[in-house]
Amino acid sequence: MFTGLVECMGRVRQVEPSGDSRVLTIDAPFAAELSDGESVNIDGACQSVVDRDKTSFTVVSIPETLRRTTLGLCRPGQLVNLERALRYSDRLGGHMVSGHVDCTGRVAQIQRGQGEHVLHVTFPADYAALLVEKGSVAIGGVSLTVVDATYSQFQVAIIPHTLKATTLGDCRVGDALNLEFDLVAKYLLRFKDVERHVQKGNYSIDGGTSVE
Repeated sequence: MFTGLVECMGRVRQVEPSGDSRVLTIDAPFAAELSDGESVNIDGACQSVVDRDKTSFTVVSIPETLRRTTLGLCRPGQLVNLERALRYSDRLGGHMVSGHVDCTGRVAQIQRGQGEHVLHVTFPADYAALLVEKGSVAIGGVSLTVVDATYSQFQVAIIPHTLKATTLGDCRVGDALNLEFDLVAKYLLRFKDVERHVQKGNYSIDGGTSVE
């Protein structure tokens, strides 16, 4: 579990194919503190450390991750947002972020101002029910508040500190971004869907399918 408060930016050192997967080596200031198997949020995607040294760590992005996220587009020299897993004693300054990316969106427009930048992001309409005004969304692993949302686009306002501390400051129109929608909203939507099917007799209470 993560908070969506980016700890630092890392730099992709190496990208190597491994069958249908990709092996990413990333330079990070906290690399020496990591353990094998530890989870790290990379641009919004939770990945497990398979190797590390004093200055870098390595992860293997499997085909499902490459299909769902932008990690398949990573190139050597690229900056990525990094966050280590949440401790139970930590303050939850952002929101509950699992690191399980739902889909990718694209930057449609950037309104630049002195106090904030407003980012307009398009996304698949299937996820529209998971976005509400003043709700939370993780973009590239960054916890942000939704300013407005339609069925295919939403807006977030980004303060200067976030622009400097994360890769969002380098966003350009057309860029792909990893999106993770609010975990609580996903459970509520699933509950309503199951309840509707139960009421229609499509499923029994114990989860079995009814015979009609």
